[in-house]
Amino acid sequence: MRPDEVKVCVVRIEGTNCEDEMAMAFRSVGAQAEEVHLKQLIGQAPAGMARSLEDYDILAFPGGFSAGDYVRAGALFAARIKSAIGSDVRRFVESGKPVLGVCNGFQILVEMGLLPAFDGVMSDQPTAALYTNDSGRFECRPTVLRNDNRGKCIFTSEVEEKRMLMIPSAHAEGKLMSMDPDFVQRLEDNDQVVFRYVRPDGSDAEYPWNPNGSPSDIAGICNPAGNVMGMMPHPERVITRYTHPDWTRSGGYEEGDGKVIFQSVISSLTR
Repeated sequence: MRPDEVKVCVVRIEGTNCEDEMAMAFRSVGAQAEEVHLKQLIGQAPAGMARSLEDYDILAFPGGFSAGDYVRAGALFAARIKSAIGSDVRRFVESGKPVLGVCNGFQILVEMGLLPAFDGVMSDQPTAALYTNDSGRFECRPTVLRNDNRGKCIFTSEVEEKRMLMIPSAHAEGKLMSMDPDFVQRLEDNDQVVFRYVRPDGSDAEYPWNPNGSPSDIAGICNPAGNVMGMMPHPERVITRYTHPDWTRSGGYEEGDGKVIFQSVISSLTR
């Protein structure tokens, strides 16, 4: 498979607002990306607009405020997917196809039970949640992430271990929590921690470098198989250096720090 043969489904509903950037990010690494409304996947669109999940190689959930974030962030989007095409999504993940959720997309994956997925592909009930930031407000700021994955996650296959990336955050509910007292340790043991917030010098983060108070500074995790990843910061917003906060000093012609995440998954599918 060549990069231009990879088909990406960027699924959207009312309230998502980062689908354009997500699709453009995948196109920037050579893939075909289509923005698909959920109704097109669940049989509620005219025949000519209907889409089937099995025709795609990657599924991506963008950021935003899907369904107004009523009940909980991502909860309604997740419920609508599970009730209509939950079995299709399960088969998609079981087949090894990649799934990415960013910000609201991360919240959706957790609400669907696709993350952390300790005991199977998709748990019947959420086993974690993204809680309100410790600051009690929406946080929009540059954040520095360190790749702490030891090689399992395909979305970091081309990111050197311990490499730091500047990826901006923009969320009000990003604190990853669970009722499981061993939650963080289980993530560590399974190599499911992908990104951590750190200071620019690589040391442990505190507010504002950890913008939400997530325990162990966790910014992104994957499932046990490594083909589903959710993260709160937005890599699709820094595909080029022009959207970095220091672009006038670092030069605008270089790649942005987020592009390597999309390159990693395309390379994993095409190598």
